[in-house]
Amino acid sequence: MSFDAHLDALKRKHLAMSDAVEQAQRSPSIDGLKVANMKKEKLRLKEEITRLST
Repeated sequence: MSFDAHLDALKRKHLAMSDAVEQAQRSPSIDGLKVANMKKEKLRLKEEITRLST
C-alpha cells in the first residue's frame, strides 16, 4: 500500500468513526464507556494522520 493510499484510508476511517460517535451520542441506549472508547480511537486516528502528514 502506498503512503498516500494509507493516509487516505486513515482519513476515511477517521471520518467513519466521527459519524459513528455522533450517531452513538444521539442514541439514548448507548453505553457511555463505549462512546468514550470510540472517541479515543478517533483521536488515535487523528494523531496518526497528523504524524504522517508532517
